[in-house]
Amino acid sequence: SVISVIKKQQQDVMGFLAANKIEFEECDIAANEANRKWMRENVPEESRPATGNPLPPQIFNEAKYCGNYEAFFDAREENAVYAFLGLTAPPGSKEAEAQAKKEAQQ
Repeated sequence: SVISVIKKQQQDVMGFLAANKIEFEECDIAANEANRKWMRENVPEESRPATGNPLPPQIFNEAKYCGNYEAFFDAREENAVYAFLGLTAPPGSKEAEAQAKKEAQQ
């Protein structure tokens, strides 16, 4: 079901953030109309589905939109989650090492 997929994706994102000690706040849109309204208004036009409303999880850094689950998943596959979140990768992390290599090659 759509709900079990959404729950799994949310757990996936929150599990990754917790494992990497990245502070986050989970905003419930099912029980909270204000959160639902805020999310719908703050997902950029180009990131909305053609019909209906954007489904969670939608990821923000404060008010800055980062992306949806697919974008998060792609960033994780590419060791680029900190960049995706608009954060600096911690020294010694795979992402920081990949970034350093990339900069050395330029």
